[in-house]
Amino acid sequence: MKAGNKPPSTTTPGKPKKATTFQEFESITSDAWDVGDDDDELLAMAAQNLNIEVVMETANKVIENHSKLQERRQQQMDKMTEPDEKDGQEAHEEEEEEPDEEDEREEGAEITTDLSFSSETLPLSDNRMVKSHSEAPVGSPKEVGIEQAVLHRQQSLPHRPVIPLVARMADQNTSGTPAMTQREASRLDKFRQVLAGPNTDLEELRKLSWSGIPRQVRPITWKLLSVSGTISAHSEVLLQMVKLIRELHIHQEFSINNPKHHSNPLESTLNTIIHIDIPRTNPLIPLFQQASVQEIFERILFIWAIRHPASGYVQGINDLVTPFFVVYVFEYIEEEVENFNVSSLQEEVLRNIEADSFWCMSKLLDGIQDNYTFAQPGIQRKVKALEELVSRIDETVHRHMQQYEVEYLQFAFRWMNNLLMRELPLRCTIRLWDTYQAEPEGFSHFHLYVCAAFLVRWRKEILEEKDFQGLMILLQNLPTMHWGNEEVSVLLAEAYRLKFAFADAPNHYKR
Repeated sequence: MKAGNKPPSTTTPGKPKKATTFQEFESITSDAWDVGDDDDELLAMAAQNLNIEVVMETANKVIENHSKLQERRQQQMDKMTEPDEKDGQEAHEEEEEEPDEEDEREEGAEITTDLSFSSETLPLSDNRMVKSHSEAPVGSPKEVGIEQAVLHRQQSLPHRPVIPLVARMADQNTSGTPAMTQREASRLDKFRQVLAGPNTDLEELRKLSWSGIPRQVRPITWKLLSVSGTISAHSEVLLQMVKLIRELHIHQEFSINNPKHHSNPLESTLNTIIHIDIPRTNPLIPLFQQASVQEIFERILFIWAIRHPASGYVQGINDLVTPFFVVYVFEYIEEEVENFNVSSLQEEVLRNIEADSFWCMSKLLDGIQDNYTFAQPGIQRKVKALEELVSRIDETVHRHMQQYEVEYLQFAFRWMNNLLMRELPLRCTIRLWDTYQAEPEGFSHFHLYVCAAFLVRWRKEILEEKDFQGLMILLQNLPTMHWGNEEVSVLLAEAYRLKFAFADAPNHYKR
């Protein structure tokens, strides 16, 4: 169970929290699977508790719904086979006499749903009986409190759709998801109009990108936003620059396979560290476990580390390659990417993906390189600024963490080092980076306000934890697995509000 889903603790700050034992949990929930052997006896018990009017009303509903279902199925069969009228009637009668298993399950489910509000004993579709909450055995006040808290939390959980694999990796507007809405299609058209002109209006492109970039135009948009700070806004010039960058990367002299680097002890050690670290990058996603992908990542990280001796390679930089790599793979494929075999792509395409990923990662790190130099002073400053900012925007949360001796550096270091990539699904990171690349100093400055909004987002869960261990488990395992574009958009809006209030007056969040 994640920390974010635990029931509110009833312990006092000065006393250790007593964990609920399995025996206590079993006694609380035993009625959920305590099924008797005599089904007839259980059905008789249920019949005694049911209101006859409710039973009749429910039965009529089931019959009516079943009849409608049969009529729809019959109409479909008539269209497919076009039998004569007599044969159709016989088939209809036969189906009514022998409803299939799916219809029976639907009837059982409907009966269960309708009776759950009026009966004390609830029948399940497999003839088991489950006692209602009001009939559960009364235990100690603590047990009752735990049971009520668990029930309340379960009832309050929102119903979320299952996100396809491709959407888990990239975004929620890809294959396997519902078709684009009219608003999404309109946004895509606006992007294409801006990108189609001979002179790209970068200011307009940034404005559009702030609220998210459609997958179809995200690769070219990310490239233009990455290189636009160094050259003119002419589309052909920008694209030519991208081409030159690719050639430079492909033909550069620093390569992992270059024998001269293996004779240098420092570079050989660097190569070994990167080689060990790469398999740990998104280990649960098959794409990143492919040998060809890991070789690309090794070259990107090794070349960058050699060219930036002030920082070299630092753990966490490997994570920053993944969003770029995924986005630029999508430039060449339509199917889901998690299990895509990149070896099926042409060699030239793989080189382009590698070069584009290297360039964009390098531009990102140029703005936050002090995060990775000796002692990582950039992260130290940002964590301190985060602490000061939170103390101003939510003093209750700040004092709560102080009370249980939680240091911001203990959880926020990773937020700054990995740009929240360990806290959010990759699809959310990509959406977040749409805004970061559109926002001036998005990675170096705006990220601070995103972290503050992210922390305060879990205010309720934080205040429910009453000890150091519980707080640390929560802050290191925040329940964002089902987050999507909507949650990220809300987070970014709150971060923008904080930036508007504090960015131009930094002393406002200093005491």
